[in-house]
Amino acid sequence: MTTPSNLHLFAAALPCILNSEGQLQKPLPDFITAELLLSFYKSMVLTRNFDKKCIALQRTGQLGTYPSCLGQEAIGTGIGYAMRSEDVLIPYYRDQATQLIRGVSMVETMLYWGGDERGSDFQHAREDLPNCIPIATQCSHAAGIASAFKMRHQPRVAVCTLGDGAAAKGDFLETLNVAGVGRLPLVILINNNQWAISTPSYLQSHGSSFDQKAELAGINHQRIDGNDVIAVYQQVSEAIERARNGKGPTLIEAVSYRLGDHTTADDASRYRSAEEVKQAWQHEPIKRLQQLLHSQNFWHPEDEQQLQQHCNHLIEQAVAEYLKTPPQAPTDMIDYLYANLPRAYMAQRERILRQSRAEEG
Repeated sequence: MTTPSNLHLFAAALPCILNSEGQLQKPLPDFITAELLLSFYKSMVLTRNFDKKCIALQRTGQLGTYPSCLGQEAIGTGIGYAMRSEDVLIPYYRDQATQLIRGVSMVETMLYWGGDERGSDFQHAREDLPNCIPIATQCSHAAGIASAFKMRHQPRVAVCTLGDGAAAKGDFLETLNVAGVGRLPLVILINNNQWAISTPSYLQSHGSSFDQKAELAGINHQRIDGNDVIAVYQQVSEAIERARNGKGPTLIEAVSYRLGDHTTADDASRYRSAEEVKQAWQHEPIKRLQQLLHSQNFWHPEDEQQLQQHCNHLIEQAVAEYLKTPPQAPTDMIDYLYANLPRAYMAQRERILRQSRAEEG
């Protein structure tokens, strides 16, 4: 391929605490303990293993189209640990790590990507919004939620995520304007994984970085290494606390790399080189954190073996529960459209019910 590489982003001096070789570029902040680092690592490993399983389920016809978060686990993990339970997550479709941390179960995630909307009825993260598939529309929702928090004088924060492609949409830009004018308790994080399906980041925006889009809106903004979970956690935590204390919104651009296909319906080898992906693997987030843990004597080979076994056990249990979940009743497609079903739908519902009973019999 003769097209420019996205990897020039990593050549830039991205603010980080932990570099690609797992070496500290500055002393760890006081609030980063060994226990917290281990929690980061375990969450990231679980997310990656679960992600791999979901792809395998899709390939064998047991799950619908699925968007991998391979290589982007540090972003979701940093966000998940930075948020409080009373805050609200307004996600897009690559936030598996954050959702797992906030209590969305693996079964719920698989149900959703398996085409069962009951997967969006989170039993624990009750006020978090479901996955947003339309590009950037969740930004408007986030602005509305943050506005409600401010009007009610609630010390809560809305946290919205999106991809780099969504940063070109009007919904996103309008949200920046509303958030800036209203000084809303809102944190927006762009996961710049450098590919909007097949469109590379250098063709999406003429600016040198995505976070600069916040400048004219008068919003705080930072650009960080999204493969450094420590930096993500620190910056998101600080942004959330600024918002909680009435100091307005923040836009964060976290630079990562989409190591897999856009979704399981995509073939990324058609538009990017194997060499670029190979180079990107040198910056991936899990290995660098593992190297730090080893160097600090916080982690050992036997710990890794036990963690892998534990993760696989949890995943297999969740898969078994997902696969044995009875399908929704066909009439659900009508029953949940209206509080009171209009007369025009009643005959249609009866036909669906008769057909489903006939097929069961």
